[in-house]
Amino acid sequence: MTFGSAAPDWLVKRAIAHRGLHAKSRGVIENSLAAALAAIEKNYAIECDVQLAGDGEAVVFHDETLDRLTGVNARLCDLTSREIAEIRFRDGDGKIPLFSDFLATVAGRVPLLVEIKSRFDGDMRLAARVAALSASYSGALALQSFDPAVLMQLRSAGTDRPLGLIAQARYDDPEWRKLSAEERLALAVLAHYGQTRPDFLAWHVADLPHAAATLWREALGRPLLTWTVRDADEGKRATRFADQIIFEGFLPSIP
Repeated sequence: MTFGSAAPDWLVKRAIAHRGLHAKSRGVIENSLAAALAAIEKNYAIECDVQLAGDGEAVVFHDETLDRLTGVNARLCDLTSREIAEIRFRDGDGKIPLFSDFLATVAGRVPLLVEIKSRFDGDMRLAARVAALSASYSGALALQSFDPAVLMQLRSAGTDRPLGLIAQARYDDPEWRKLSAEERLALAVLAHYGQTRPDFLAWHVADLPHAAATLWREALGRPLLTWTVRDADEGKRATRFADQIIFEGFLPSIP
């Protein structure tokens, strides 16, 4: 399938390593420079998460708190990027990278899919910082978020990077309780489509097949990614309904 310039073909040409090609058993921690290098070695694309440090800098990390991966009892937003960059992972070598260092490490060798984390509170400092750093990056890079407001901000700011929405059929997990029932329903049915105008959609693999995802892919002809695929059997099933997988825990045989 060939997509328009806003949804480039490179977006779906190779499997995407979720938070890099990490393996805690080998001391390679998610979202680390080592995980990025491992993905590059296998020629996988890379998905990574970015969070906002207390000084407004973007760091590559999934959680809002540091305890799970580092053992440090602190929130990212309470520390400066310099303080965060000195914190070592608990179960592996390396430190939490700045987004700028992550970009320099990948250096365009494989495509990069960047998830902009959001607290759904209207704070767009992280989106603005990621967009600024991405503007000078010469490699293939796309931006995505669960938060439609992030996409609207990036769209209005004129970013020339492909923009994607991460979505799922249900938002009933405890992490979504901060949103009202109306807000969660709007996310599930893509009610904001007219305002966000995503170039691609990343849909939860457990929710496939799904009418919204099928409509997106077949009627609109837009690329559909799916997350997070965790074994080869699930990967084979996912490729029936999506154009590419975001995976972890195994090595896909598909390119």
